[in-house]
Amino acid sequence: MAATTSASSSSTPNTAADSSYNLVKQIRSHEVAIAELNNLPSSRVVYQRNGNIFFRTSVPKATIFEQRQLDAAKAGLQKLNSAGL
Repeated sequence: MAATTSASSSSTPNTAADSSYNLVKQIRSHEVAIAELNNLPSSRVVYQRNGNIFFRTSVPKATIFEQRQLDAAKAGLQKLNSAGL
């Protein structure tokens, strides 16, 4: 049992590194979503997730939403990186 306790305490992840990693994953996810939306015709209807519910919307509106999310994630990563220095 002592080995489990010491293993869990020694493998405690660095929260700043985890936050940075999660933000980078979010940024890449938003970039992929924007690229996929840019390949769709603007007249096509898409579904955008808001919480646990999907709402029907247009490609331009979904692209704007994803771009805002991307900008917010980049700002958060920049803030985290500047605070870490």
